Amino acid sequence: IVAPLAGLLHWIESWIAHDMAYKLLAEMRVALFKKLDQLAPAYLVRRRTGDLVGMATHDVETVEYFFAHTVAPAFVSFVVPAAVLTTLCVFHWHMALSLIPFLAVVVISPFLMRKRIDILGSQAREALGELNAHAVDTIQGLAEVSALQQGFLRGKEFLSKVREHHRLRLPFFRDLTIQMALLEVATGLGGLVIVITGTSLVMSGNLDSGILPLLTLLAMSAFLPVSEIANIGRQLADTLGSTRRLYAVHDETVSVSDGLGVSSKPSKQTPALEMSEVDFAYFGVNRNALNKVSFNVAQGSTVALVGPSGSGKTTIAHLMMRFWDPDCGIVTMNGHDIRNYELAELRKKIALVAQDTFLFNNTLRANILIAEPLASESDVQRAVEQAVLADFVSELPEGLDTPVGERGMQLSGGQRQRVAIARAFLKNAPILILDEATSHLDSISESLVREALDKLRLERTTLVIAHRLSTISDADQIIVLNEGRVMETGDHSSLVSGGGLYAHLVSRQLSASIAK
Repeated sequence: IVAPLAGLLHWIESWIAHDMAYKLLAEMRVALFKKLDQLAPAYLVRRRTGDLVGMATHDVETVEYFFAHTVAPAFVSFVVPAAVLTTLCVFHWHMALSLIPFLAVVVISPFLMRKRIDILGSQAREALGELNAHAVDTIQGLAEVSALQQGFLRGKEFLSKVREHHRLRLPFFRDLTIQMALLEVATGLGGLVIVITGTSLVMSGNLDSGILPLLTLLAMSAFLPVSEIANIGRQLADTLGSTRRLYAVHDETVSVSDGLGVSSKPSKQTPALEMSEVDFAYFGVNRNALNKVSFNVAQGSTVALVGPSGSGKTTIAHLMMRFWDPDCGIVTMNGHDIRNYELAELRKKIALVAQDTFLFNNTLRANILIAEPLASESDVQRAVEQAVLADFVSELPEGLDTPVGERGMQLSGGQRQRVAIARAFLKNAPILILDEATSHLDSISESLVREALDKLRLERTTLVIAHRLSTISDADQIIVLNEGRVMETGDHSSLVSGGGLYAHLVSRQLSASIAK
């Protein structure tokens, strides 16, 4: 009766524990993603992708394993010994009393050297995170590693990180092995003492000799679930290490959060975008990326930002999207401080076509629909045609349902840019930001992309960031930046005749073109 019942109870315990643990695992991953979504992109600049991936997989699963394989057995390890000790007391309290010290040693053993084991466990989890990050970096950069013949060096660095992880992990397991040895000794001696105590009770006539073997087996069975507590020592250290890493993310302060919302509609006289005395510096960088930057973009106009690399052009675009907030000054949209907008409301009004377009490992259709998931098929087709993608799509074996590969590597640079433009058409936002959208393209691809961009800019407020000054000569206003400061403002003709930085940049590009 007891044996089948024990099996049934073990199955129920395992099912309940795993059901709880996997629900917890799902909730933890969703919570981590939500937090990273709130922190992005500012926080992601400070963390390595591989480390965050390891956190979302290994660390979360470590916590899940603890709840699935530790919590329920820990409960059983207290219930079973209590039942055994109660039974021994029924036959003779000496039997229970002789067993208690050895059970106590087994229970206490996992908590010996607890502080040292926890520290080693946390350090080992951090080292494993670095190991994962290095592996992901290497895999993502395999083309460059091969081209530059750096495979040996990367392998040497990886081996160094593996050894560091082993250096932290081996003392951890050495301490746990000491605990296991102590547990084995306590179990063996506990069984011996039960036999000696029972034998003395039988010889004194206080215990039936026929019941002694059964009580001995029963006493030894108390050690089996208690011995599982020893596994808690290892799991608790790993779990605490993983939990600390997860809580480090959850405890991060969200620097950009929703405002109360803006309800009033803009007037045509109100600038679509405006910056007033804006200062901004990136985390960990002493030098300001922007210094007292002020300008405005009128409704329906095209404003270009130009300047040398590092002058702050892309930073301005990111502040407009509110990826970061300025350290000083105000950024407004339609006359309202953008910090008053809900983030979803703000970003719905802006379409960003960036220099590097990220495509997900999915179909072409899915990568376009990410801009407006509820868009109809006719809207998608219209966006494809407007982005000058229709001819390309017609040549694909599965049309819009063709997979684009990881990071869109099955498409050319120009095709990826036109996918980004199709997203912008589908989003149909009133404000458009073009961040070096044609900088990496050949002349044919650039011609197609510029054709699509010209269509996209119609009846929209447009902020253009470009190195190729020929692409922005027809802008309503050109703002020239250098080292985070506004140096000049005007149209193409006035800036060229002014002989300042813009004229110098134009002259240098013309000279380079003639030299080619």
